[in-house]
Amino acid sequence: MPFPIHINILDFIFKGMLIGVIASAPMGPVGVLCVQRTLNKGRWYGFVTGIGAVVSDILYAVVTVYGMSLVMDFISDQQNKFYLQIVGSMLLLAFGVYTYRTDPTKNMHRSGHNKGTLVHNGITAFLVAFSNPLIIFLFLACYAQFAFVLPDHPFEMAVGLMSIVAGALLWWFGLTWFVDKIRGKFDENGIRLINQVIGFIVMVCSVVMLFGTVTNLYRFF
Repeated sequence: MPFPIHINILDFIFKGMLIGVIASAPMGPVGVLCVQRTLNKGRWYGFVTGIGAVVSDILYAVVTVYGMSLVMDFISDQQNKFYLQIVGSMLLLAFGVYTYRTDPTKNMHRSGHNKGTLVHNGITAFLVAFSNPLIIFLFLACYAQFAFVLPDHPFEMAVGLMSIVAGALLWWFGLTWFVDKIRGKFDENGIRLINQVIGFIVMVCSVVMLFGTVTNLYRFF
């Protein structure tokens, strides 16, 4: 059954921005690299590192949208959609647990003080992020839970993908601003704390979404 034309575009934009933040927030290799470059080179070098990661993430986001659009007849069925939302919530919960328990500083590469160009910093961050295609599973979980893929609505999907970019950029901008402001007090413990807070928030949200889906207290359209 096709989606109705009266899509709540503001709600869709909010979901896209939320997906962008969820995809960017965990302190993986790029997150740690962003923090290190902010501390060693300056805030804008850290932010450019985040931009490099955003370019990689949006490529994987588009691939995931295209893959899900090929099976929209299956996804559009209400019963199948219900099960997909259950699976999506469980995957997000597993992702939150993994994020909380992971120590991002354990095998991190130390960023040097040789600044290089902003373009070079962005490209290297892109390559680091692009080397981790597992983020596709995170996008699959988010798309399933938020019913984010809209068949036969290219304009809305374009807006949604741009919203993912906006959410990701907002995260990297805020992170580099925060690290730059407390640079004298920020260390590896700060990186671990951010990662644990993010993991905890994702776990709580996934449990709430799972409970809401199972009990039918709400539906994401």
